[in-house]
Amino acid sequence: MAGTKTNAGNFFEDFRFGQVIHHATPRTVTDGDVALYTALYGSRFAVQSADTFAKAIGYPRAPLDDLLTFHVVFGKTTPDISLNAIANLGYADCRFLKPVYPGDTLTSTSEVIGIKENSNGETGTVYVRSTGRNQDGQVVLEYCRWVMVRKRSKGSPAPEAVVPKLPERVDPADFADCIPALDVAKYDLELAGSPHRWGDYESGEKIDHIDGMTLEEAEHQTATRLYQNTAKVHFNQHTESKGRFGKRIVYGGVVISLVRALSYNGLANAFHLAAVNGGRHVAPTFAGDTIYAWSEIIEKAEIPGRRDIGALRVRMVGVKNQDCANFPLKTETGEYAEGVVLDLDVWLVLPR
Repeated sequence: MAGTKTNAGNFFEDFRFGQVIHHATPRTVTDGDVALYTALYGSRFAVQSADTFAKAIGYPRAPLDDLLTFHVVFGKTTPDISLNAIANLGYADCRFLKPVYPGDTLTSTSEVIGIKENSNGETGTVYVRSTGRNQDGQVVLEYCRWVMVRKRSKGSPAPEAVVPKLPERVDPADFADCIPALDVAKYDLELAGSPHRWGDYESGEKIDHIDGMTLEEAEHQTATRLYQNTAKVHFNQHTESKGRFGKRIVYGGVVISLVRALSYNGLANAFHLAAVNGGRHVAPTFAGDTIYAWSEIIEKAEIPGRRDIGALRVRMVGVKNQDCANFPLKTETGEYAEGVVLDLDVWLVLPR
């Protein structure tokens, strides 16, 4: 009977189309979580940094960084979705629907919206739509992701393949109710760190965020534990030393948060990450790598019913161990360039 009370995690064969999973454990986020998140990434966006700044423009207090909300909701899903994952492959239709504040309690559920065995017969791709709710049952975040999961047995029969059709972009109309009405006259550009509002950016504009940040082993593991993310590939050197890379890989969310924090230099007034249209972890990142970032403005959009804010659709690119002065992305043959680790298509909200 030894071991029957423990959880080895779900393998590919354990998932079924339409399955709904209610994830443990509820998490009350605190000012301590916010402080540790800042220590790990150094994010400087004024709305999330100062109660005084946030209150002046219409928030009840400084909200959590949107990606801290994402990581906590994501972390709840890990023991059930990706404990036996090889890699998290991508994201789509991610919408931040309501601000989260210290003291709020977050829970997560996921629905399996697609499933497909890979050609090697050893792994499969599982597509899920995950939802984060606060203590009042209000949806604060919803997103889709797909993850490569190990099979328990190579010879087990493959399920009927279902691959979901996901939207290319989130509609900016979805952002109208996600942010309180702002008094933009009290949005202090000097305190925010940049004079550039929504109207100062143009489609096609590229921004080198210049700064780089080196990831340390303890930092990426501390970050991942902060979110109660239990994926083995980030923690267990004993097993990962025998794996594909011979060492632990960095949780992809750490790279996303670093790129977002680095983007302050050039996008300081993009205070709200409203949506992720799509994204790929192009290559793995390891302790000792230095992350740089650059962004391209893909699209500008007004938000229906809102004259205080506008949205920028931005391609955010993370690069390791080389600066972004030449805006590295793809080669002439269409493959990702050496060093590119993240390709993320997002909507950011700025004051008008």
